[in-house]
Amino acid sequence: MEGMNTIHNGIDVNGFYNDQPNNKCTVNPKSFGEFNPYTDNGGSCIALAGSDFAVIVSDTRLSQGYRIASRSVTRVFEITAKCVLSCSGMFADITALQKLIRARVKIYEFEHKKSPSIGAVAQLLSTVLYSKRFFPYYCYCAIAGLDEYGNGVAYGYDAVGSFQSGKYFANGTGSHLISSILDNQISGNNQLYPKILTNKVDMIDLLKDAITSASERDVYTGDSAQVVVIDASGISISSFPLRQD
Repeated sequence: MEGMNTIHNGIDVNGFYNDQPNNKCTVNPKSFGEFNPYTDNGGSCIALAGSDFAVIVSDTRLSQGYRIASRSVTRVFEITAKCVLSCSGMFADITALQKLIRARVKIYEFEHKKSPSIGAVAQLLSTVLYSKRFFPYYCYCAIAGLDEYGNGVAYGYDAVGSFQSGKYFANGTGSHLISSILDNQISGNNQLYPKILTNKVDMIDLLKDAITSASERDVYTGDSAQVVVIDASGISISSFPLRQD
């Protein structure tokens, strides 16, 4: 086999690499447009837990970039008679997620002849989000409602299911504007004599003011806001207008 060329595209066919570059082999790489499966449709949500009630406030604007796709979407979903879910982020993922959670709750009710507690729903949501951690739902969630003792509770989540309970949570594009108001008026952070709000009407008015203030600065928050109150009498829903520009 003397004289036979055993080099093919710079590689010795006997399994050894050729140190000499093969100048005859040229490659024309193709460029492809970048594919991004996610988009942020904006919106802001607030969840607050009171002594014997819970409140969720969310705006209704659905946007993409600087375009408004809808002015009347809902980001608040009733899961049980004492538990409400709110989400902001990619609306397609929000829709898929809330349908899945509702279906799981329906199965639970069929099998156990009762509704799950808010703690069970909170753990279910965490498990579902974590199961998609390698291709996560692009949404930031909060749950608010009443526990088995009638106390108000709220849970906040990140995109992969880590969650904690707390007095209040804000998520979405206006969350950085809303959180500072809630820290000042509810937690009384960095105040010598903080004034703690306990009245339900005052707390609801505060959340309305907070999301109204956010709509003045955040172009992705606006049009109108839904106010969902969960208490011993059930779930009540009302709305009020925000900026529409």
